[in-house]
Amino acid sequence: MGDPSRVGEARRHAAEMSARFGFDAIQSGRLAVAVNELGNNLIRHARGGRLLLAACEVDGSLAIELLSIDDGPGMADLQACMQDGYSTGGSAGQGLGAVSRLADDFDVHTRAGEGSLILARFYRERDTAGKPRRPVNGFIVGGICLAAPGETVSGDGWDVAVHDLRADVVVADGLGHGPEAADAAAAALAAFDGQRGAAPASYLERAHGAMRGTRGAAVGAYRIDGGSQRIRFAGAGNILGRVISGIADRTLVSQSGTVGVQMRSVQEQEVEWPPHALVVLHSDGIQSRWRFDDATVLQRDPAIVAAFVLWKFSRGRDDATVVVIRRAEI
Repeated sequence: MGDPSRVGEARRHAAEMSARFGFDAIQSGRLAVAVNELGNNLIRHARGGRLLLAACEVDGSLAIELLSIDDGPGMADLQACMQDGYSTGGSAGQGLGAVSRLADDFDVHTRAGEGSLILARFYRERDTAGKPRRPVNGFIVGGICLAAPGETVSGDGWDVAVHDLRADVVVADGLGHGPEAADAAAAALAAFDGQRGAAPASYLERAHGAMRGTRGAAVGAYRIDGGSQRIRFAGAGNILGRVISGIADRTLVSQSGTVGVQMRSVQEQEVEWPPHALVVLHSDGIQSRWRFDDATVLQRDPAIVAAFVLWKFSRGRDDATVVVIRRAEI
């Protein structure tokens, strides 16, 4: 994001999004300021900077998320950088501090010499006191879905449905990329929407029939149960999952096949969901072998974790999706 005109483009896109999703003038204005501050920070300080905007809805609560990703130089003293008046580039030095006050949720992961990830989240729904109405369902979910270079639509997709202390999650990767891959992923998500609450194997069988006539997709379905502390899952194709914490790391591997084209009889599997463990799901736009050299990122907001996996381990030539789920602190 080295062209200053891109900041204005991002600000206009944010204004269009906030109007389309019914954000009020106050939240729209806060979002615009955050886009401007983080965008200008990328122009002034970053290498390989990227600013992402997305709307997401979980359990009836809609939010617009703003993510800043860059490759350096990072912040050696984050607390100092958060202070108004602090600047390394001759500016007024009010960027990060202002964004942290304006956003409903704000989080940062940074390492000196390696770059920074910054999250600012803005909720649409407010209570009578003007406070954000966050999802209250036992889960915090973060996800990123990006199109392959040169494409305007992603052939990946994901969705989550929360009910009865359970989170049902689906990740789909249409074969190839471009509009036909996007159609296949959309068919997988439509089947999920039409059968919310179904077990993973039952959903996959329904999706297999519904996706006939598309080019097909790799699909993973997961039931993350906060009551039993277990994860049931089934999948066909190269959607991968990890259950990971500072002391545990378990890979969730799907069976071979292509949903909508050729799929063997679906076999569900079940694993434990240890305390404090994250569930990380991703398409094959992400390298299959990756690790967190800095375990502190696991403590960050799931959207930051998803951005970290994308940032460090994207193959860079295909659609890429990462979804991260953690328990909410109650």
